[in-house]
Amino acid sequence: MSVQITTAFVEQYRNNVELLVQQRGSKLRDLVNTDTAIVGKQKFTEQIGSTEAQKRLSRHSDSPLVNVPHQRRAYSMADYEWGDLVDKQDKLRMLIDPTSTYAQAAAFAMGRAMDDVIIAAATGTAFGGVDGTTDFTLPATQKVAVNYNDVDNSSSTADINLSIGKLRRTLEIFQENNVPEDEEKILVVSPNQIHALLTRKETTSGDFNAIRALVAGELDTFYGFRIVMSNRLAKSGNNRTCFAFVRSGMELGIGQDVMARIEERADKAFSTYIYYCMTIGASRLEEEKVVEITCDESDFGGGDAATV
Repeated sequence: MSVQITTAFVEQYRNNVELLVQQRGSKLRDLVNTDTAIVGKQKFTEQIGSTEAQKRLSRHSDSPLVNVPHQRRAYSMADYEWGDLVDKQDKLRMLIDPTSTYAQAAAFAMGRAMDDVIIAAATGTAFGGVDGTTDFTLPATQKVAVNYNDVDNSSSTADINLSIGKLRRTLEIFQENNVPEDEEKILVVSPNQIHALLTRKETTSGDFNAIRALVAGELDTFYGFRIVMSNRLAKSGNNRTCFAFVRSGMELGIGQDVMARIEERADKAFSTYIYYCMTIGASRLEEEKVVEITCDESDFGGGDAATV
């Protein structure tokens, strides 16, 4: 019996892919602020800065007038697409199965695109100002250098991988910027960084057990961070650019979340073409809420790991 490509069929496929994108495709989508009501190709986000209360110096004094600082961030939206041809009815039936390779392939492809956009925005150049053309780079005060010395809290001549000291310094930067303690700190690293932590000299037995649980997938938190492992992080030579952030410091804009089409192609021997697209963009909203951590992946701790 043939499969009819009805509206309900397409909707079922769309729902399957959307669910998979949220659950397994994108690792970062649910960890950043999300705006799903974007119209047009550019999004402006208005921000209000912090102010200080003024002490009253006399009775019947003038009412205070505090000039609240305002700034805006802007980012552009881009279209992302995925498509494939299905040439047999039995394969077409697989589309409505959320465990099928077609649904998962589409979900993972679109999810990786979301993660790539968020990662690029986190440590790249942000834009703002009245017309969205003023550039904002991540300052040196928001970066933990590749040669940051985790022993005496200074820069040494040796480049190192992720270390307890680098994690400690990242937390200190958030604290110095008065990032609320109750905001979840998220650390995005590659699997290499987690394995490297196991071999560092300063890793204690307690740390070792927690890191080993991270590797095994039994835990997702360590040293005050929620850990997200990703193979999408940029790498130059041996240096991997990792980063930490809090939700309010990043935004993902979704102009069109899910759009799926399934139809026969007469020009392809009447094979069925499945198509999926989305429109997204992202921006770093506040430099103080993002920390870049550079890690040398050729370094594995410089010594034996702690024993349990």
